Amino acid sequence: MFTGLIQSTATIVRVESAGDNRRLEIARPAGWSALAAGDSIAVDGACLTIERCSDRTLTLFASAETLHRTTLGGRIAGQRVNLERALSLGDRLGGHLVTGHVDDVGRFVGAAKRGEDFWCEFEVASSRWLPYLVEKGSVAVDGISLTVAALHGARFAVSVIPFTWQHTTLHERRSGDPVNLEFDLIGKYILRWLELRGESPGSAAAAPPPDPVTLELLQRAGFV
Repeated sequence: MFTGLIQSTATIVRVESAGDNRRLEIARPAGWSALAAGDSIAVDGACLTIERCSDRTLTLFASAETLHRTTLGGRIAGQRVNLERALSLGDRLGGHLVTGHVDDVGRFVGAAKRGEDFWCEFEVASSRWLPYLVEKGSVAVDGISLTVAALHGARFAVSVIPFTWQHTTLHERRSGDPVNLEFDLIGKYILRWLELRGESPGSAAAAPPPDPVTLELLQRAGFV
């Protein structure tokens, strides 16, 4: 699990193809100690596993599924990526719950400076994900926890504070660039549950009313 608070950016040193898979060798961020093979790191929001680590670089494995579902298949040496180490129990959750499992590859539409912050607009590739975007809800863009400020059709906008703009790769994005999108985990579970009950938006199936929430129900579900 991750929080969507980027801890460092780093340059891709080398990309090695391994059949349908790839290995990414990334410059090791300064001050990142106690790393070991098997650790998880979110790279532009995609959870990858460290295979090897040296004083200078980290080598991470990206499966064919990851390459198909994220922007990592198009990454080349010399490009920079956002990095976040996996969350430890007891850490502060400063962003929102992020799994590192990318849902959609959208695109960066553009950014406009407004005072000190930046109004950034993105477009979702598949309309199936639009119900997961809610105003003032959370979304992860290239691993960055952001708050949805406005919605319009297949596009959404966020207000990016100066610190985030300067300490992530957002300021390097150009109009049309692909970005990894991960939608709110809790929202996905709620909509899936409603869908299976025939109560999701647009569903024509009728469903019986839900059981009332009682102490007995909470005990059966393991909450108390």
